[in-house]
Amino acid sequence: MIIFKKAADIHNYLLIKMEENQSIGFVPTMGALHEGHISLIIKSKAANSLTVCSIFVNPTQFNNPLDFEKYPITIESDISMLEEAGCDVLFLPSTTEIYPEEFVKINYELGYLESILEGKYRPGHFQGVCMVVERLLRIIPCNTLYLGQKDYQQCMVIEKMISLRNMDVHLVIAPTVRESDGLAMSSRNRRLSKDERQNATVIFSALMYMKSNIANLSNENIIYEAKKMISEKGFDIDYVELTDCHLNPLENTTSRNGIVALIAASVNKIRLIDNMTLINPIK
Repeated sequence: MIIFKKAADIHNYLLIKMEENQSIGFVPTMGALHEGHISLIIKSKAANSLTVCSIFVNPTQFNNPLDFEKYPITIESDISMLEEAGCDVLFLPSTTEIYPEEFVKINYELGYLESILEGKYRPGHFQGVCMVVERLLRIIPCNTLYLGQKDYQQCMVIEKMISLRNMDVHLVIAPTVRESDGLAMSSRNRRLSKDERQNATVIFSALMYMKSNIANLSNENIIYEAKKMISEKGFDIDYVELTDCHLNPLENTTSRNGIVALIAASVNKIRLIDNMTLINPIK
C-alpha cells in the first residue's frame, strides 16, 4: 500500500493511473476503522483496478468541539487493517493539505436535507461534510465513491452535493455492517462502557420492532413504542422517525417511495445513529 500525505502527489499519481484506463474506487474515512469500513474497501477492490482510502478527521463537520477532541485516533491499527484488506493507496493529509490558505468556502444549497433529523440536531454539520468530500474528490480523481448506509442522511447529502457540483463520480451506498448482536458498527462504540454497549443493542431491537409492525400498527404507535424501548435503557432520544426513502414525511409521499426508520439517541454524551429500510421503494 502506498501512503501519500500531499494532495498534489496523490492527485498526480492517480491521474496517471486514470490515463492508463485503470478504474479507481475511493473510500473516505475519519479513521478508527472497523469492519464496516473494510467492507467498503473489499467492495471497491472487487469492482476497480485501484482502491484508495483517505483518513482525515474533518474539523468542519463537528458542531460539538468536545466530540472532535474525543474522536479516536488509531492510525497504526488503521494502516494494518487497510494493508490486510489489500487497499492500494492511502491518503493521510494534514488539515492544511485539505484546507490550504487559498481554499474558498462555499455554501451548498441542500434544501430540506439540512434542516431535518441530523441537520436539525447538528447545525452546520452537513456543510462541513460537503466541504470535505468535495475537496477530497477534487484531490482524488476516481470513478466510484463508496459510503455506508448507516449514515443514511449523509449519503443523501453527498449525493446532492455531487449533483450540485456536477461531479463525474458514481456513488455506491453499501449496507450497514453490524456486530453479531445487531449494533451498527461505529467508531463511537469504542467509547461505550460494558453496560452501555450491552444496552445499545436496544436501537437495533427498536428498528426490528418497527419493521415487524409497520404493516399492522399506526405510525404513531410504532414510534411511541420504539421510543419507549430506547428510553427504558437509559438513552436520551433526539429522534425516532419514519420517512420515505428520500427522507420526506410519510404524509407527503406515496407507498411507492418506501419507508425508512431512523434513530438517534445518546448515553453519557455518546451519540449513536442507525436506520433501517422497512419497506423498499418500488422502482
